[in-house]
Amino acid sequence: MSAPQVPARAVAALFLERQSLSRPRAQRFTGPALQAFVEQVCGLQIDSVNVIDRAHHLTLWSRFGPYDRATLDRLIYRKRLLFEYLSHVACFVSSRDLPIWRGIMQALVERWPGRHGDPETTMPIVEVERRITEAGVLGNADFERAAGEKAGGWWTWKPAQHALEYLWKSGRIGVHSRVHFQKRYALMDRVLPQARATAPLPREQILRQRLLKSLGAMGAATVDDLHGYWTWPRFPVPEQRAALSGLVREGEIVELGVEGSRRPWFARTADMAALERAARVRRPSRGTTLLCPFDSFLWHRERVHRLWGYFYRIEIYVPGHLRTHGYYTLPLLHEGQLIGRVDLKNDRPNRVLEAKHVHLEPWFVRGEAPPAASWGALDRDAALAGLAESLGSLATFLGAEHVRLGRVSPARWKPDVARALRAART
Repeated sequence: MSAPQVPARAVAALFLERQSLSRPRAQRFTGPALQAFVEQVCGLQIDSVNVIDRAHHLTLWSRFGPYDRATLDRLIYRKRLLFEYLSHVACFVSSRDLPIWRGIMQALVERWPGRHGDPETTMPIVEVERRITEAGVLGNADFERAAGEKAGGWWTWKPAQHALEYLWKSGRIGVHSRVHFQKRYALMDRVLPQARATAPLPREQILRQRLLKSLGAMGAATVDDLHGYWTWPRFPVPEQRAALSGLVREGEIVELGVEGSRRPWFARTADMAALERAARVRRPSRGTTLLCPFDSFLWHRERVHRLWGYFYRIEIYVPGHLRTHGYYTLPLLHEGQLIGRVDLKNDRPNRVLEAKHVHLEPWFVRGEAPPAASWGALDRDAALAGLAESLGSLATFLGAEHVRLGRVSPARWKPDVARALRAART
């Protein structure tokens, strides 16, 4: 039997839906909505870059609009709907998926000695755990360096920091809270009291659940997408392929053909009806928003390039004179299309959100069809109004009093962007 054939626009539309971007910034921010979103996309990435705001705040703003940060802290660090662990990289993950995370924690303990030596003899594990037990909550800064030991980058971590990392990844301690974004640890029994009674999933079940959940977050995906989406821990490629093949044989997953692609795609059998519906939508997303560089929508950027013809990279590590778009650019999503990007900076002392460089995609500027997934022509004025409204909403969320416009590419569009910003303020 030949594989079902699916239009690429259906895959793109369902991806937007599964990433909670079918109506950006329109959801009501509640505990159940927060947990459902994070569970659906497999994690809310945490990153220390603070040019605009922390990554998780920007990602949530893209879905919920301005929300109360104190409520978020309460839902995470008191209600414990989420907790800090790793999926793509460091993320908030759903407490409802604790059996998966417990299985990963146990697997790490079992595999660690073969890769790194016995942690009980190579790190001050017992001493660090004893001090946390006695104090209740401690941060990395509470563990002083040994006499004469020099500070440095991540490659010269002090022994106590390696011990904290091991204890956290193995589930013996958890992140209890953060103060000025610095992690503070407590015993896992205190962070998630239910953890001790939660049976860990076996390794083979972890891999199956990881594949099924990743497919649920993307709607449909290639093997490369599955490798690039949920990346921690790394399972051997042959083992992942074997698990995927097993799920296909059992009927849990269907192999697909996608228009314009020679490689095989996969979807959960339960999602085939959703793909059929997605192929018929007239517009996959209603509204406009800016996307954090660490948004789960962008975790595997090659996938976004395949589906939208939109190339994106973070240029914070690119020397200034070699940057194309700017230090910290946010993709601009309008009505399901990626029509540009904005290099932003939060000037906190002056309470100004700086739009240092607004860059609009050439196809959009020329009024042409997009290079990949397409749902028809976009209204130019509505797109600029959406950009301006998004910038205003983000400024409000950040506590900025106004938006300052810098460069626009192409330059001839700057008066129109400025006019849209003025109109958005009235």
